[in-house]
Amino acid sequence: MNLANLGLTGLNAAQLRLQTAGHNINNSATDGYNRQTVQVSSAGAVSTGSGFIGQGVQVDSINRSYDSFLSQQLVNSQSGGAALDAYGNQIAQVNNLFADRTVGVSPALQKFFDGMQTLASSPSDSAVRQDLLGRAGSLVTNINSASAFLSQQRGNINTQISTTVTQINSYLDRVKDLNHQITVAQAGNPAQPPNDLLDQRDQLVSQLSQLIGVKTSVQGGSINLTVGNGQILLGGDTVFPLQAVASAADPSRTVVAYSAVSGVNGAMIPVEMPDQAITGGSLGGLLSYRSQALDTAQNELGRMAAGLAMSVNTQHDQGVDLNGAPGTDFFSLGSPKVIPNAGNSTAGAAALSASFVTTASNQLTGLDYQVKYDGTNYSVFTSPAGNQVGAASPTLAGVGIPGLSLALSGTPAAGDSWLVQPTRTAADDLKLQISDPAKIAAADTNGGSANGVNALALAQLQTSKVLGNGTMSLNESYSQIVNKVAVLTQQNTTASTAQTALIAQNTAAQQAVSGVNLNEEYVNLDNYQQQFQAASRLITVSATLFDTLLNMRS
Repeated sequence: MNLANLGLTGLNAAQLRLQTAGHNINNSATDGYNRQTVQVSSAGAVSTGSGFIGQGVQVDSINRSYDSFLSQQLVNSQSGGAALDAYGNQIAQVNNLFADRTVGVSPALQKFFDGMQTLASSPSDSAVRQDLLGRAGSLVTNINSASAFLSQQRGNINTQISTTVTQINSYLDRVKDLNHQITVAQAGNPAQPPNDLLDQRDQLVSQLSQLIGVKTSVQGGSINLTVGNGQILLGGDTVFPLQAVASAADPSRTVVAYSAVSGVNGAMIPVEMPDQAITGGSLGGLLSYRSQALDTAQNELGRMAAGLAMSVNTQHDQGVDLNGAPGTDFFSLGSPKVIPNAGNSTAGAAALSASFVTTASNQLTGLDYQVKYDGTNYSVFTSPAGNQVGAASPTLAGVGIPGLSLALSGTPAAGDSWLVQPTRTAADDLKLQISDPAKIAAADTNGGSANGVNALALAQLQTSKVLGNGTMSLNESYSQIVNKVAVLTQQNTTASTAQTALIAQNTAAQQAVSGVNLNEEYVNLDNYQQQFQAASRLITVSATLFDTLLNMRS
């Protein structure tokens, strides 16, 4: 092999190295870009009588500096960070609502019982009576407003879930398109990896993981994506899109459904996924917040409101008002929410209803329940945990939900079920029933209409253990809500801080392998330039020697 050919192999290698270094420099700030390097090897040698003479250098491939383990670690940590951020953004709003002890429910509750205490001392004073009604109205307004805020946030989460699902499906389509491009590129040159297309696909998967935690697998050059317990989002050339649908158990609740192929006609049908099956990404954070914090806070607020109404009404009904008439309900309270499952049979048109047992505020739990009928027996389960409450019974009277009375009209069919939310809307439904100050039953039945014995008994309800099976007063019940939200907020903040540090650590580890170091690339440019010049010199020397030989022959 002559010097000119040797120089040409060197020129080719140096030129590709220069181009690759320039590509690295230009993409040093490109998200998802992995540094590329030119892989070369000796072109071998030929045997001569004087020994083996080398044939120069050959370029084998251009590879990206990529470590799948480090990259997956980074993607997983970013997915967890996105979930914590979404959770934290929501719970911070609730924490701000409940944390202020100067306004809101807590001071209003205190003022209400202070007013009742004052009435016990001055039961005939019309101004005191009017002031108490004003305080009671403020308490109701604050409880209603707090619950309305939580309901509004619930609606916002429904919207965010729908929006996020749309974004997820968009990413699935884009990953599918890149799968196709990579397959075509590799078919045209199977020995060489399409590095930039691989980077783009990995970056899309990374961005998708910040919306929802996905698992990846590579088959035949294409990447497959699954979620939850193995539900396929992208398999081969087929996208199985997620859907945001109304829950069959509770149409006001937007849930996520995966697409399954129907065995009847091959069409894709939505199948609801339990919230806890979706983890990671902002979608996982939203669903986790709703089930762990929002549902609990609104149910507990409703339990406190129901306990307030039931305990005050029970005591108020035992007194007499200023006119000597028996006391009536001080507050009004709606019925527990009962939602028939969308899949219930319409043949018997069975309808379940529930009402509060007005003397059983202590039994209310703040949990949701599902009543199921299997064709023979009724059963009650906590929702969504699914823990059975008591034993199954062939009659509805044989099963029960703490603090409630159940009734059924119509004929149920096997498989029918109902979601019962005893206290979810209780804080919304709470109203002040009395508008006339004279109707306040401050007196007991033994001492005439002008004494304050019953008002004193009402005032003492502030510290009475009317909730939690005799373990909590109304004040303690509300404090428990505040503390629960504060603890969840702090836990999220702590976890988020740790996750941020983990993301930084994983980013550093991944960038140490795959990131572009501009200083290193500058040095490489000088080295590759010198290689190019040296290879060019070989060609120049070869030409000079050739000219010399020609001149010798002439």
